[in-house]
Amino acid sequence: MKKNSFLIRMIICSVIILLIFSGFVLRLFDWQIIHGSEYRELSSSSTSYTERSAATRGEILDVNGKALAVNQTAYNIAINKIYIRDNETNDIILLLIDLLNKCEAKFKDALPIQLNGENFEYDSNSKGDLEYICSQSMLNCDMSISANDVITQLSKRYEAENITDKTDLRNVVSVRYNMEKTGYSYSNAYIFAADVSDDVVAIVSERTQNIPAVEIRTTNERVIKNGTLIPHILGVVGAMSSEDLEEHKDDGYELSDSIGKFGIEAAMEKHLKGQAGEKTIVKDEQGNITEETETIKATPGNTVYLTIDSNIQEVANYSLDKNIKLARKAGEDAVKEAKANNAKQQKLLGEDCYCGGAVMLSVKDFSVLAAASCPNYDISKYYDADYSEWLNTDEHAPMYSRTFEGAFSPGSSFKPCVALAALQEGIITKDTEITCTSHYDYYKNYVVDCMSTHGTIDLNSAIEHSCNYYFAEVGRRTGITTMYLYAEKFGLGVKTGVEIGESTGVLAGRDSTTWYEGNTVQAAIGQSDNTFTPAQLATSVATIANDGVRYRTHLVRKITDYERDQVILENDPDKPEILSDAGISKKNMKIVKSAMRSVVTNGTAAGVSGKYPVELAAKTGTAENAGSDHVTFICFAPYEKPEVAVAVVLEHGAKGRFAQYVAMDMLDAYFKDKTLEKVKKSSWGS
Repeated sequence: MKKNSFLIRMIICSVIILLIFSGFVLRLFDWQIIHGSEYRELSSSSTSYTERSAATRGEILDVNGKALAVNQTAYNIAINKIYIRDNETNDIILLLIDLLNKCEAKFKDALPIQLNGENFEYDSNSKGDLEYICSQSMLNCDMSISANDVITQLSKRYEAENITDKTDLRNVVSVRYNMEKTGYSYSNAYIFAADVSDDVVAIVSERTQNIPAVEIRTTNERVIKNGTLIPHILGVVGAMSSEDLEEHKDDGYELSDSIGKFGIEAAMEKHLKGQAGEKTIVKDEQGNITEETETIKATPGNTVYLTIDSNIQEVANYSLDKNIKLARKAGEDAVKEAKANNAKQQKLLGEDCYCGGAVMLSVKDFSVLAAASCPNYDISKYYDADYSEWLNTDEHAPMYSRTFEGAFSPGSSFKPCVALAALQEGIITKDTEITCTSHYDYYKNYVVDCMSTHGTIDLNSAIEHSCNYYFAEVGRRTGITTMYLYAEKFGLGVKTGVEIGESTGVLAGRDSTTWYEGNTVQAAIGQSDNTFTPAQLATSVATIANDGVRYRTHLVRKITDYERDQVILENDPDKPEILSDAGISKKNMKIVKSAMRSVVTNGTAAGVSGKYPVELAAKTGTAENAGSDHVTFICFAPYEKPEVAVAVVLEHGAKGRFAQYVAMDMLDAYFKDKTLEKVKKSSWGS
């Protein structure tokens, strides 16, 4: 009985499968035999294309929602290949060039060849383009080819030999060359002219009503609201290069797209870029559009909120620039005076101070409230030819971020870290006394000089008066390995975590190629190979203020959708990311913080910072190098319940008061809500 039941089920299943396959066979017979010619005729009489539309890029705002990099409606003139009929491309180009010339507007001109009289000549910067023109994918010729021969061959390539006027010929070849270079195709329209005026739009629209291939496209142009505010942080958007395309080949980019080149624009690219849209267009055999269907809807990118407070940042930029100039002027005056008095030292007194960096962090979560770098520049002019030349040739390298990439010897601002390491390891106590005789010569070949003869002092006095002798001895006892291991925990010699590019700095001993015991005493006073960024110094003092717990230093507050309604990602200030815990006891933290308070009340910072109405804890630093001494200043405030930490470095600043002036102005912007205009009227050091 069971056997018969199984056999019946097998027969039923076989019949069902046979019926299904019979259906497939009959359908294929209908398609290929009965209606085959009909379907073939329909297929040959129509062609479908996929057209891509660019996505709206997300915007970048400061912590309070103030616009930094946003979108502004602009108009582009585009040539859409889908609507081009045979042999009319060059005629359309000539018409558009004529219209733009009458409007005194410009088309995209990428050909590195100009007409000089009756001859064509290469531009001075044509080498890169010439390599592309002579490559196998284009003319496949030797780079010794003349400009006249390039025009001749390209005119054949683009069916422009019948154009007799050399200016017209050169312009048509230029447009066709750029079309090919940027991937002009049925799915990729060519932007003939970008960001044209309303008048140009009106004229072109009127004269090309019967030319469907010419389109006026509304686009969102990237606008930087204040190009000098955070150029080193913000970055720029630029055209895709072949290298960019290769790197992002799996991310849905095409050569005609734009992409963030550096800074936040690059770091947050995946959030900012958005999703391109697509539509399918069907044409019949006469070239008429028979159907248009949107298959993918374009989605705008997300909005990125930074942690930067624009007001504090403006004040930091102004004060840093001002005090660098004051330091340089003071140095120049000192040089004149020294020469007049026939002094022994007649140079390297601050006259070479041109650069520096200043950073303010929130102690609560290590968010960057301000990060100034000098010299500064205007990133909204980044693509201006003359301005770009200055950016790339100026001897002081304005595009180089002193705050995140510039590493400087910290000098005595490194001493609190050494003190904490020695205290926690039980090498010293707060009462440990060392007698300073001004000349520390434990290692005869590595002598450390102190700026004064302090006599017998304890740790508090050593930090208060920045005694090199005391810390040379403490460093010797502690050892280089212990010092740099603790330094790492305080964010020195390691990346802080910011979203943009940054230097790791250099930790003496750990990163040194050679090392001798005598180097240790130099490292202990912030010399030797020690070099740190202002951002790392700010992170270290914020870690001290935070009792040895280091959070990730960051520039992004949150990311929302384009409309700013939905939060997609957030660096919650109440839930900061912990990167390390130095494991310092509260007792030892209190000892060092108290000593840093003494620096302000009675020590090396008392003359300037001691006058500040909010209680500070700080450390000054002076570091020898090739040129005038670097000066550093680190502090946190208020002393009892720290809210912010500041680090300032003046490269070759020579005199520490100028670094303190920058910090005081920044603190005024934070605690007193002083605007730039108010600071200009009554800034520190005026």
